[in-house]
Amino acid sequence: MWLSSIYLKTLREVRIAIIGWGAGMGLLLYAVLSAFPSLVETPQARASLISLAGSFAWLAEPVAVDTPGGYAIFKYGFTILVVAIWPLLACSRLLRGEEESGSMDALLSLPRGRVRVAVEKLAAVWTALLGIGLLIGLLAFVGGAHVNANFSLGDALLFGLNIALVCGVFGSLALLLSQFTQERGTAAGVTGGLLLLFIVLDMVHRIIANTDWISQLSPIYYYNLNKPLVPGYSVNVGALLVLLALNIILSAVALGLFARRDIGGVVALPSFLHRPTRTQQPVRPLPVNEWSLRSVYARSLGMIVRPTFWWTIGIAGFAAWMVVIAKQSAEKLAPMYTSSPILKDFISKAGGSNLMTNATLLSAVFSFLPLLLMAFAVTQANCWSADEENGLQELVLATPQSRLTVILARFGALTTATIIIGVVTLAATALAAAAAGLTLDGGNLAAATLSIIPLGLLIAALGYLLSGWISTAIDTGFLSFLLVLWFLINFAGPELHWSDTALRFSAFYYYGTPLVHGLPLADMLGVVGGTVLMLILATVRFMRKDIGR
Repeated sequence: MWLSSIYLKTLREVRIAIIGWGAGMGLLLYAVLSAFPSLVETPQARASLISLAGSFAWLAEPVAVDTPGGYAIFKYGFTILVVAIWPLLACSRLLRGEEESGSMDALLSLPRGRVRVAVEKLAAVWTALLGIGLLIGLLAFVGGAHVNANFSLGDALLFGLNIALVCGVFGSLALLLSQFTQERGTAAGVTGGLLLLFIVLDMVHRIIANTDWISQLSPIYYYNLNKPLVPGYSVNVGALLVLLALNIILSAVALGLFARRDIGGVVALPSFLHRPTRTQQPVRPLPVNEWSLRSVYARSLGMIVRPTFWWTIGIAGFAAWMVVIAKQSAEKLAPMYTSSPILKDFISKAGGSNLMTNATLLSAVFSFLPLLLMAFAVTQANCWSADEENGLQELVLATPQSRLTVILARFGALTTATIIIGVVTLAATALAAAAAGLTLDGGNLAAATLSIIPLGLLIAALGYLLSGWISTAIDTGFLSFLLVLWFLINFAGPELHWSDTALRFSAFYYYGTPLVHGLPLADMLGVVGGTVLMLILATVRFMRKDIGR
């Protein structure tokens, strides 16, 4: 049955993502809602919670945070946007990935037109997004019913629909950008950078007065206009229609461009975007002396230059932005510290003992940096698995290169890229701290930004290992599910009072709070050891297996 149509076949390939992202994010909301009563046991605790939320208004608008739904949306309404990573990856390879592998030619040889093929594949992704939203909504409703929250099943499902629509925008954007790029990785990298840019744009109007017009350029602004889990908060139908219209317009333009261009080609850019032609230099028929063709490592590095550039801009820019607004937030929180038990609990969880230390405030925000770098690593592990599945490894191994050299060179290029991202992020945060007049310990800042490198390589090594047994779609889906699971354990576990042993099952646990306590050397060595072990196993598997199996 699953192979009876392109739609069903594509839906079958993304089934793990539906369960992983939907159940993972849904369980996160369930855990937060279930833990809410312990935060407002007394009137003083409730008042402190409201004051604390008001001081973090730059991150999300605090609306009825003393209710279960309002608190869940305030705390994790922004975080749940990590779901957008999946449609971003899926849509960037939806058409371009098929073209890279050559399977698009086989698809179009069937009695189906281009538009029908593309529409069926895109409809499967939209169905998956609606499935993810449905699971999130159902689990949110169950969590709310557990604590007698004042929102209905319809409100919870509307919350899931809102998530599906905003995430669909980034999937549609990736699909559109893939019409202009030769490789799916470039489209995914650019879209990932735009995702972080739009998150920052949405924050602008909450920090700088009279700048709503800037935030309205971000799809996330319209996502935040609806808070269905908040009692009495009216539904903004206009915002939902804006997100729906963006999905339709971006997808329609992408499909129109795909129907009119050559398979394997790209859409020609307008003439004013073309580089001036240099006629004084002879045109070489082949890039014989290109630096990226001098070794497998150089070629691997050349393949990920563009996505690395965009992910670096996004991650470093996000970190720098958080540093810039940290001082403002610290000044707002200072008068509350001595009389707020909730705030003291927050400081304890963030790893500090005194709110006036800037590191304590930034520590909670910097916990997102490993997640972003690990998402980048997932995209690159996906590329490694896809190259073998698409037959590209056979071409490389037809040259006098050993399998050991090929896999180590590819992983070495990925290691170089992650180090570059970490170093640039360190430089950006240091410059932002100096510009904002924020005093931070240099060693701890270096630990906080560079400690994300081993975590990124850990998930990449796991992806390389799994690619020896499972297909690209399942590999990527499992890695995505694992990221969500780790995220759930690390962020919701402490609120549910899980044991330290349970928290250790999350890779994020080993990142610790380096901005406050410095480099967790033992934990980082353990992560590096695990990475090396998985890379060794992946190498042994790659050297012994039949290519393509």
